[in-house]
Amino acid sequence: MLSQLRVKPGHAAGLEARDPADRLGVDRERDFGDDLAELRTLQDRLWAERRRSLLVVLQGTDAAGKDSTIRHVFTGINPHGCRVEDFAQPSTTELAHDYLWRVHARCPARGQIGIWNRSHYEDVIAVRVRSLVPAKVWRRRFRHICEFERMLAEEGTTIVKILLHISRKEQGARLRARLADPAKQWKFRPEDIEDRQRFGQIEAAYEEALTKTSTTWAPWYVVPADRRWVRNAAVTRLLLQALRDIDPQFPDVTIDLDTFTVD
Repeated sequence: MLSQLRVKPGHAAGLEARDPADRLGVDRERDFGDDLAELRTLQDRLWAERRRSLLVVLQGTDAAGKDSTIRHVFTGINPHGCRVEDFAQPSTTELAHDYLWRVHARCPARGQIGIWNRSHYEDVIAVRVRSLVPAKVWRRRFRHICEFERMLAEEGTTIVKILLHISRKEQGARLRARLADPAKQWKFRPEDIEDRQRFGQIEAAYEEALTKTSTTWAPWYVVPADRRWVRNAAVTRLLLQALRDIDPQFPDVTIDLDTFTVD
């Protein structure tokens, strides 16, 4: 399953050919409790070892399910070793620096899992679609981003970049449900409607961004997100595989039990 989600470095992302409603062969009735339990165990080891880190980049259009994914996949994770960052519109201070300044400062420390709800990719997606900077500016950022991520990887951070791929039809249904539910209306922004009109432009921006920045050290994965249970299962598997590859171990500590006793 995971190999079909990966955007092969040097190849087109091919979003148009990827079905947002794909079931990926996932059994809806299956209990993924064992996967989540292993995820927690490996996170405990990562936190105890404190030599390496995991950065999870979550991107997607409005209503793709970024918040929901974080809530479902990371339930029960040790909060000491996990940090969620939400990259909203840059502040005045952030705008006074280069565009990577604010994200670099919030990279996960050794032992941590960092989860980015949107990320530095907004600086080649949102700024492009909304014409906030000239094309020559956002185009050169592909190179910056690849080298930035290479540095993080070489310094011990495993990077998993995930695009939650949702159809325009499903997005519309979720936005309507959001407007109809008093408990979810706070999530709605007038800009959501404007961005919905740009859905095709956003997809085109993601197509180029994923194609240009999926690398061997920081690959992109396109997760079909129309079905929430498929999305959650796929993201869990991706993170589980990343942690298995890291293979963190508890520190080797020798304790003389004859010296230390507990009354």
